[in-house]
Amino acid sequence: MENMKRIALLYLLILTSFMSYAQNNNPNYDAELAASLEADDYGMKNYVFVILKTGSNKNDNEDLRNNAFRGHMSNISRLVEDDKLVVAGPFGKNDLTYRGLFILKVTTIEEAEKLLETDPAIKGRYLDAELIEWYGSAALSQYLLDSDKVWKIKP
Repeated sequence: MENMKRIALLYLLILTSFMSYAQNNNPNYDAELAASLEADDYGMKNYVFVILKTGSNKNDNEDLRNNAFRGHMSNISRLVEDDKLVVAGPFGKNDLTYRGLFILKVTTIEEAEKLLETDPAIKGRYLDAELIEWYGSAALSQYLLDSDKVWKIKP
């Protein structure tokens, strides 16, 4: 009788281990894609999330401001081409003075700060930036592959 209990316990342990293993593995997992996106075992990776806010520069010179924001838009395109910018976009009007966001494909605040130094609107203090380390889906950058196919008029 004691042997039957041991066999039943062993069977239950094996069955539980198998069920646990099966529940934790993704049948759609693509190892090649995960590696190319630098995903960890959870399909995630580190980024830096940037909140752009109205800056401290209150200069009324419209030409300077317009040049800074033209440079800001050019810089966004360059960061995408350099595979450093995953998401960018403006916020709607709000009471927090938030203007927009970036998700940068870097792992440290220091790396992000170096990239932001190249932005004329930030450099000119027309925009201020708050930087936060963020852990998100490694597949986030995949949307960029199709984003260039859905706009009709260049923003």
